[in-house]
Amino acid sequence: MNDTPGWASPGSAPSDGQEPDNSSAAQPTEQPANQGGTEQPEPPSKWSKEQPPPSQWSAPSPHGPGQTPPPPPPPPGQGWGGQHPGGPGSHGGQGGGYGGWGGPGGYGGPGGPGGWGGNWGGPPPAAKPGVIPLRPLGVGEILDGAVSTMRTYWRTVLGISLTVAVVTEIAVILLQGFVLDDSAGTDALEDPSATVGELSRALGDTMLSSGVVLLITLLGTIIATALLTSVTSRAVLGKSVTTTEAWRDARPQLPKLFGLTFLLPLIAGAIIAIGILPGVIIALAGAGDAGAALAVLGGLGAGVVAIWLMIRFSLASPALMLEKQSVWKSMSRSAKLVRGSWWRVFGIQLLATIIANVVASIVVIPFAFLAAALSGDGVSGFLDSGSDLGWTFLIVSGIGSVIGSMLTFPITAGVTVLLYIDQRIRREALDLDLARAAGVQDYGPSTPGPTPGS
Repeated sequence: MNDTPGWASPGSAPSDGQEPDNSSAAQPTEQPANQGGTEQPEPPSKWSKEQPPPSQWSAPSPHGPGQTPPPPPPPPGQGWGGQHPGGPGSHGGQGGGYGGWGGPGGYGGPGGPGGWGGNWGGPPPAAKPGVIPLRPLGVGEILDGAVSTMRTYWRTVLGISLTVAVVTEIAVILLQGFVLDDSAGTDALEDPSATVGELSRALGDTMLSSGVVLLITLLGTIIATALLTSVTSRAVLGKSVTTTEAWRDARPQLPKLFGLTFLLPLIAGAIIAIGILPGVIIALAGAGDAGAALAVLGGLGAGVVAIWLMIRFSLASPALMLEKQSVWKSMSRSAKLVRGSWWRVFGIQLLATIIANVVASIVVIPFAFLAAALSGDGVSGFLDSGSDLGWTFLIVSGIGSVIGSMLTFPITAGVTVLLYIDQRIRREALDLDLARAAGVQDYGPSTPGPTPGS
């Protein structure tokens, strides 16, 4: 008698009602003498004939004329009692496959769900208390989850994005209008007769202006990311959160998030500087061509390493905010979650960045041309890099930037948070904890475990 779970129970009669042939393991009634000399209990004679008739043994509904016969049995070793690829237990730890006797998707529900008349091979739908189903996500589901968060909780999401974008853009406009003057530096850079001192001064002013604007924009992005991380994490559970609650939850971690956000670009810049340094030294020693070539090659190689590290640490921000970790611990957590999935994380992050930039360009570019037309210089003045930008141009183009940021902040922050949650579902069966936190009853196996093959 075979104890391995299979399609049919040992001894059950064939579906055509005929007697099993003599090759069956359970059929013979006469056994040769035991060669070892010890007697073995003789199996009962006519054992299979004493079983219930086929109509009483299994519960499937009788098939009338013209009905489709039952599907063929699964291969040996993949019986109803085993795990089913993609079913419960395939990403959240242990758990039986589909088709425990009488269970959902099982063998013996007469005409019911998962019986002979149902979809016996398909997994049940995953619980979805919020914007994503609680299972490993696809690329489209991650992007859709970010958009669904913005659409479902639009008051909170757009309120946060609009507030941060307005404050950031006002600071940028005031600095560009009163403090930062790019026209003088641009004129010096375009003057062929300018001295080295004038070029150096103009280049320094331009870099300072761009750096200040980038710093203000980065600060606004950090604050928006922190607040939207809290909103997205609640949206996964189907729970709303107000702006005040999101601020109260994110405020203790903001200093650490500032440190993390400034540390990562410093690491990337240091790596690129180290890659370029040997070429610069050789060039200063007198071998200009060789030094320049080595600097370019070193810069390219260091750039690849920097990108690899930035993707490896790209999930540190949600780890820091949601797990309340330190800066170094959050970077370690991100490296652990990305390990083995670098290309997938890189592709999703790149796709989200492209989508966000396209959305921003669709909004910002028309406003920029409108600002140039209203400022008096026209489009030709806008295309002329040496022209002085007036207040009209700054204000109108700033409105476009606010609208663009209001739409892109939720996309970039939401994709990063959902990608972090997806990696934890795949690695650590986070879906079980999320289901319990959302109040989903009887979800998943009782004993969580690692995801096979992840």
